Amino acid sequence: MNHPDIELERPQDGTPPDETDISLRAYFLRMSDERLREYQVDWSDEQVIEWDGNFRSDGALMLVCCERDVEIDEYRRVLEEQIARRGL
Repeated sequence: MNHPDIELERPQDGTPPDETDISLRAYFLRMSDERLREYQVDWSDEQVIEWDGNFRSDGALMLVCCERDVEIDEYRRVLEEQIARRGL
């Protein structure tokens, strides 16, 4: 993958990122293009959680270096943003 990583770690709307914004986007940067292409927007939240395999029992994504929990709505929004930005 040759992506301008620093740009992909920042919210697309230009708002200043917090630590969680950067960690979440970096999480997706570590996913291969092939893996990201598997994602289907019409999957249920439960299917997305199962596909990722890194959600806690309380429904939040397991991330290091984060100030707040990432719930499925934010996860999907940022995932779909990253897929689009990577041209997948």
